[in-house]
Amino acid sequence: MSAPVVTLATSAQFPNLDADEAGLPDALRDRGMEPRIAIWDDPSVNWDDAGVVVVRSVRDYARDSEAFIRWARSVPRILNSAGTMAWNTDKHYLAALERLGLPVIPTIWLEPDQHLSKHQIHTRFPSLGDFVVKPAISSGGRGTGRYTATDASSRSDAVEHARYELSQGRTVMVQRYLDVIDRTGETSLIYFNGMPAYTVEKEPMLHPRFNTVANSDVVEEQVLRSVKAGGEAWRWGEQIRVAIHRHIKDVIGRDELLLFNRVDIVRGDERSDSEFYVMEVSLIDGSLYLGTDEEHLALFADAIQMRVLS
Repeated sequence: MSAPVVTLATSAQFPNLDADEAGLPDALRDRGMEPRIAIWDDPSVNWDDAGVVVVRSVRDYARDSEAFIRWARSVPRILNSAGTMAWNTDKHYLAALERLGLPVIPTIWLEPDQHLSKHQIHTRFPSLGDFVVKPAISSGGRGTGRYTATDASSRSDAVEHARYELSQGRTVMVQRYLDVIDRTGETSLIYFNGMPAYTVEKEPMLHPRFNTVANSDVVEEQVLRSVKAGGEAWRWGEQIRVAIHRHIKDVIGRDELLLFNRVDIVRGDERSDSEFYVMEVSLIDGSLYLGTDEEHLALFADAIQMRVLS
């Protein structure tokens, strides 16, 4: 009997997966599966013979998210599902989660069809403190900038940043930068097959002079440490997980057992109305920090094996 095939979908930038996931093929092979790696938009790949397709290093999907979702819908067996990934490509999902009662960072949405002038964009920025400008469809922090409201040069740069993204037909998000991130960093909660697996604590990515260009290919995150599942963060995480599944069911018409789910949160500060804020939900290409701890890789390989053999 031949081994079940598992194809890891990647991008041309990472034809052999990125470094964080380099050990995954061997881990799958050790569990009796036949791992393959294929570039998602390679026309020579026959996806009907790809077995179970696990989406991983598709770092370029945001450049043409519609083409990516068309591809995902054409793949017979893909995890996570195409419908769920379509929902997750556009960060308007944060507004939907907020309507379900989850605390998200207050966001001003600038839409291309508003045809905003430079002055109108300027007036929509915060008047005090630092703030972040980023496109609603992006991957791994690309096209993100941190600016200072009271610095004329920085504010002008932010206006031009927003204008560029809007000119490309992309919705722009404007969010107050939470100072607590500089003190405590961010926390990522990782779930496999709906169960909490581990958390990682990360240094703040948006330091005061942080800025990426829209076509930047690599944005590195610095992981401080891995933490076993449990504690306060998982109490918050359960609220988030339930809301995500509820909304996915509303959007695609059924619930889904997500192979992987990464939720990024940050603690609230003394000015916050909540204990925590949801920053992002990653169901497509977000790093799972498999290289941070050998156990992470084993847990993910086990999760894939469970789905392939079910």
